Amino acid sequence: QAQLVESGGGLAQAGESRRLSCASSGRDFNPNVMAWFRQGPGKERTLVAAIAWNLIGQTDIEESLEGRFTISKDKFKNTLYLQMNSLKPEDTAIYYCASSAGRWGPWVRRLDVYDHWGQGTQVTVST
Repeated sequence: QAQLVESGGGLAQAGESRRLSCASSGRDFNPNVMAWFRQGPGKERTLVAAIAWNLIGQTDIEESLEGRFTISKDKFKNTLYLQMNSLKPEDTAIYYCASSAGRWGPWVRRLDVYDHWGQGTQVTVST
C-alpha cells in the first residue's frame, strides 16, 4: 500500500513563500503522475499542479497559479514538492498530495484518476 505524507503547511502572511513536501513510500508506490490538489473552506477540491513522474518536463498547473506556484519532484527521495510564492489569503486551503498509476494526459485534473491520497496539510494565509 502506497503512503503519501504531506508536510510544510502552517501559517503564513500574505506575500510570503512556503514549500510543501510529499514523501511517498510503500510497496504499491509506482506512479506515473503525481499532483497537488487543494480544498478551500466551502469549496471543492481542485487541481493545483500535476507532474509526470517518469517523464521530463511534463507539468500542468492551474492557470491562475502560474508564475507563483511550481511543482517539482525528487525521484531518488520519492518526494514531491510544491513551491508557493507570493501567497494570498485565497490560497488558504488544505493541500493534498495524490498519485496515479495512469498515463499522463488531459485527465490529470480529474480527482478520480488518482489512486492514493495523503491526509493533507493545512495552509493558512493571513493578511
